[in-house]
Amino acid sequence: MELNIKDLAITSSAFGHLEPIPSEHTGEGTDISPELRWSGVPQGTKQLALICHDPDAPLPHGFTHWVVYGIPADATGAAEGGGGSFVEGTAEGGDAGYGGPMPPEGHGQHHYYFWLYALDTELDAQPGLTRAQLLDKISDHVIEQARLVGTYQR
Repeated sequence: MELNIKDLAITSSAFGHLEPIPSEHTGEGTDISPELRWSGVPQGTKQLALICHDPDAPLPHGFTHWVVYGIPADATGAAEGGGGSFVEGTAEGGDAGYGGPMPPEGHGQHHYYFWLYALDTELDAQPGLTRAQLLDKISDHVIEQARLVGTYQR
């Protein structure tokens, strides 16, 4: 039996797993994407994709804050505010690029999942894909995935 150890990991210098996201990375601050780093990209990876999603939002499918794809397999992260170095999709509300946490006041703590996907193919996709469109395109091509979860409340 072959042991399959998953090594893909995503971290941020701005916050730790299950820790609060600093206000500068939210809609109440400068609304700039946090610095992200990843490691352990599996062999056979052709590209990476990234989604930031809030499943706690009071909407049927949560709220998507960021969709990024076309990330080269040899990339080791995204600098603060650096999503535009790659192909950016459309966040909730039709905006391109990063839109930081801004949950309804008094709604309690929300969880922001930064999902990193290692893909076995290079996507031929134009800018502007929604979360659902990207997930549909990559569904048969994910080798491995990792997540970093930050929190925020107002």
